[in-house]
Amino acid sequence: MRRFIVAAFALGTISTGAQAQAACSNPLAADACAVGQDLFLYMAPQLGTSLTGASHTLGVGTTLGGFPHFAIALRGNAVMGDLPELTDINAGAAQQRTINTTEQIIGLPTVDFALGIYKGFNLGVTRIGGIDLIGGVTYVPEIAEGDITIMPQDGSIAVGLGARIGLLEQSALIPGVAFSYMKRDLPTVDFGANSGTGDTFAINDFSVKTSSWRLSAQKNFLIFQLGAGYGSDTYDFSTNATVSVDNGAQTASFDAAQSMTRSTMYGSLGINLFLFKVVGEVGQVSGGEAPTFNEFTEAANKARTYGSLGIRISF
Repeated sequence: MRRFIVAAFALGTISTGAQAQAACSNPLAADACAVGQDLFLYMAPQLGTSLTGASHTLGVGTTLGGFPHFAIALRGNAVMGDLPELTDINAGAAQQRTINTTEQIIGLPTVDFALGIYKGFNLGVTRIGGIDLIGGVTYVPEIAEGDITIMPQDGSIAVGLGARIGLLEQSALIPGVAFSYMKRDLPTVDFGANSGTGDTFAINDFSVKTSSWRLSAQKNFLIFQLGAGYGSDTYDFSTNATVSVDNGAQTASFDAAQSMTRSTMYGSLGINLFLFKVVGEVGQVSGGEAPTFNEFTEAANKARTYGSLGIRISF
């Protein structure tokens, strides 16, 4: 699990895009700044997807039926991502290059929760207008592994909140349909990394903030539960960074920020084991712009497949 989290952060927080050169504090290290900012821009959308996942509450596509109904889910989100190969990078004079990438699963563990607030208006075979409070908890531990360190600033836990409104409540005849909106962030962290070629990166105040909406549907069939959804994710990232090249011969700093919006769609399958449900979700995220100064063998904004697997308890 520690290596899984390191993979999500290590290259995702190193640094970002074409605006890097203008922001670099030392012209003699402009290439290192450009590479660093491109790496940040490349990895940030993948990290955002691993945070937002598919449904806002694992496998739930309808409202819960009012107070005191609730659901809690523990899951892991995983993105079929690509990691830039740092060992191939030796920053020097300003230049454009093609940076190789390798396939890597990138993900984070999260806890979802939902609480029924209002069961909605009765329309005979269904209800409309139900309201749930929804949220999620993300945990990032302190990590020191090899040349990588990750240090959360104000605790390792961040809590996201949102709401779900029922368009149709699930019944024996009617599938459940709901609209939800949620804001979810990662803990602000400081990060350090060494490329192995004498170039180092120090990332301070790395912030990841996401907002997302989902239009989802759900229907139960005996012990099985089927669901699907469509939505949009917006990722906002920011950091300030220091780079050191040639074993400290030149240093520079820059500020980096990114905002990107992508579309997502997914399907889910759950199995009811009476005390809890095992749920899997698979989807794809696509769209958005991610211009970089350097090129990558796989595009920064390529469509990416993701999945979630976990257990949910609901009453």
